[in-house]
Amino acid sequence: MSVKKELLTGNDVVLKAALLAGANYFAGYPITPSTEIMNGWAKLAASDRSLEFLQTEDEISAGMATIGGLLAGKKAWTVTAGVGHILMQDPMVLAETLSLPFVMYVGQRGGPSTGTVIYSQQELNLARYGGNSEGLRVVYAPSNIQELFEITQKAFYTAWRYQLPTIILGDGYLTKTLSPVDVSKVLPQEKAKPYFLKDEIKHLRNCFSREEELAEHLNTLFAKYAAASRQIVESESYKINDAKVVVFAWGTVGFAAKVAVSNLRKKGKAVGLFRPITMRPFDDKNAIRAVKKARKILIAESSGGQFGRIVRETLSQATKAEYVRLYKPAEGITPEEIEEKLTGML
Repeated sequence: MSVKKELLTGNDVVLKAALLAGANYFAGYPITPSTEIMNGWAKLAASDRSLEFLQTEDEISAGMATIGGLLAGKKAWTVTAGVGHILMQDPMVLAETLSLPFVMYVGQRGGPSTGTVIYSQQELNLARYGGNSEGLRVVYAPSNIQELFEITQKAFYTAWRYQLPTIILGDGYLTKTLSPVDVSKVLPQEKAKPYFLKDEIKHLRNCFSREEELAEHLNTLFAKYAAASRQIVESESYKINDAKVVVFAWGTVGFAAKVAVSNLRKKGKAVGLFRPITMRPFDDKNAIRAVKKARKILIAESSGGQFGRIVRETLSQATKAEYVRLYKPAEGITPEEIEEKLTGML
């Protein structure tokens, strides 16, 4: 396949990838830094009758309208950020209970409350386990715009293939940056179909009368999620075979960490990187493998330890390596900062 590059922002990329994945219905509410995705869809839908668009009064309504589209057989999806992500947890857990392929892009922004509207990695806990739920969802974390293009397509495939709510967890840096993107890679997709077919009644249940009934339903969902997780889980291990110091980072910080590790490797330094691509499910097996020879572990994140808690829990019985933290809640982390930190640990 020939390479075809276009100069696009991350928001442009999400929109283009969703269209390539077959999305044909969007319900949403504007919120920075993701509003351009909704605006772009609205413009396309105004001239293309195959696309449907609904701007609702808030994010709860947008999420429920997305579920309505799914039940009608549409490849429906939505986009949000920050406080909107909080409100989306109600429809998200409904989608978990009903096993619906609810796809949502989230452009993280800083909190508490409305905070800043550009960047953070503070919505990780929310994305993984938000709502009165057990986190029966998939959370992808792209690290650059090219990966965002491919992961957005993959999110649609995963959601429909495994009938699981799926989040693409980005941020304002990722979605606002302009970058050349190879748009020639088109991933295979699953077809959407109505949940209520002619001459067929499908009972989708969200309310249970007895504790035992809900427990039985949850156990069925747990088994389904565990089986799907083995096919979905994904991570990147970079230069870890002989690494004495391994940095754990995700999303855009993971991209910065890879640059830092690459720079230090050119200087002969034994450093490596573990970067989860699915934040849920989390690749415990390869995370443990990444620290097999490590004496020290650097955890770098733009939050106050949300990722660090996952890392320490995962590695608690696997290593005696010393942990060093580079936590900058709601602030970006540069390759130079990570390189400096790693150098001091060697």
